[in-house]
Amino acid sequence: MTLLILGVLLWSLPHLFKRLAPQARAAMGPQGRAMVGGLVAISVVLMVIGYRAADGAVYWGRSPALVGINNLLMLVSLYLFAAAGMKTALARKIRHPMQIGFLLWSVAHLLVNGDVASFVLFGGLAVWALVEIALINRAEPRWTPPVGKGGKMELFAILGTVIVFGAIAGLHYALGYPAFG
Repeated sequence: MTLLILGVLLWSLPHLFKRLAPQARAAMGPQGRAMVGGLVAISVVLMVIGYRAADGAVYWGRSPALVGINNLLMLVSLYLFAAAGMKTALARKIRHPMQIGFLLWSVAHLLVNGDVASFVLFGGLAVWALVEIALINRAEPRWTPPVGKGGKMELFAILGTVIVFGAIAGLHYALGYPAFG
């Protein structure tokens, strides 16, 4: 469990560094971006190893209904990630599509994983997303929606969502976590 907690903290702190100490982060220049990227990559490795090794109480398990809800939330979550990057119509209406997508990803996984390790991993990352949203809103109270890139991006975002969802489902199966029940 220690590696898992360390991984969640190592994910959160570099991401929050830009919001909590913007001058210090800016002073680091491009090297800071590489350092943050390296720390985040290490955090993902720690979270994967820590999650797979963790044990603890289980409060609920998967059910067909929860798996279905999980998969729908995952599709929405992935679309929000695509919308953020492609500046789709939805990204011009929602201020934090990526963080909201990340939050939905966390909630979706908590629905089908009712064990302590999942509370630490997915619950911890959900808290990070909420804190990130709050810090962004505090630093930049007024929001200017991004300029859209046209209707073609909507189609690309939907297509990308389906392709990435399939790849993620395949990866989950390969790791022993069936994505469809």
